Amino acid sequence: MIKKHIPAACAILFACTAVSAQDQILNIYSARHYPSDEALYSTFTKTTGIKINRVDADDAGILARLKAEGTASPADIILLVDAARLWKGEVEGLFQPIKSKILTEAIPAQLHGKTTADGASQWFGFSTRARVIVYNKDNVQKQDVDTYEELGDPKNKGKLCIRSGSHPYNLSLFGAVLEHLGEEKTQAWLKGMVDNMARTPKGGDTDQIKGVASGECGIAVTNSYYLARIMRSDKPEDKAIIERVGVVFPNQASWGTHVNIAGGAVAKHAKNQANAVKFLEYLASAPAQDQFANGNNEWPVAKGVKINNPALQAMTGGSFKSETIPISVVGMNQVKVQQMLDRVGFR
Repeated sequence: MIKKHIPAACAILFACTAVSAQDQILNIYSARHYPSDEALYSTFTKTTGIKINRVDADDAGILARLKAEGTASPADIILLVDAARLWKGEVEGLFQPIKSKILTEAIPAQLHGKTTADGASQWFGFSTRARVIVYNKDNVQKQDVDTYEELGDPKNKGKLCIRSGSHPYNLSLFGAVLEHLGEEKTQAWLKGMVDNMARTPKGGDTDQIKGVASGECGIAVTNSYYLARIMRSDKPEDKAIIERVGVVFPNQASWGTHVNIAGGAVAKHAKNQANAVKFLEYLASAPAQDQFANGNNEWPVAKGVKINNPALQAMTGGSFKSETIPISVVGMNQVKVQQMLDRVGFR
């Protein structure tokens, strides 16, 4: 479902872009569906006077919409929550390269799109989330799930809960594992996970955590910010969940934990390009980065920004080793991964 967030004075979608004060408008297509992000938008408007019109949809829906709209698209900014989809938007020519000293200096190079000869990039990552393993502390030992490979090990038969293998979060993880292990071992690993499942894949990441806490599952895979939400909750039922589950950042002794990216780009046919760049630069600022960390429990990426989120600090003790393979590799591997999922019956 596509949701629209547009000022009431606009009779139709993005009609406001036609007014004379065009330089005070910014049209955003966003896959970020987090209520805490409202503070990001309102602060930007208060600071700059630029009004935001927004359409919310998922990553795939946004990319499909941009293709269909072509040069008529009103979109200025594209916000996506999966690294492979950012890469896909880049290779399909849906973004435009931008040059910004602020962004280049603030965001680490591995979190940029491909850099052109003149130093421009088509997208930038602004926050990260780790793909972690949670386990039931009563019946699973931490050392039995401290690598992704062990998710498919027979010792964990009947214990695994996980959402659909075709979900972007899992496709990106599996695409990364393919790069590390190669095709033969990765397909065997995926088959091992199917054999180890406690139930057919269903629900979101929060459902997997709850399944571990209830005892239906022994282990599960989740993005870190879902767990952090529960850790920061004052609800008795959430406190009970945290008492029962432990968390592992896998592969600390090898290639590191898989980390996905939420990022932004300027749409290829943006009508408000200057405002769009200004918005991306704002997302790299300390206040916006702090909002990513404390509002939605994501890791900020801008250099020099410190984390004050107690849940994130409690999970890791302050830091962890993350993998560093190129985003383009993860994206390119996903077609092969989907074929493997079909072959092994991973729904």
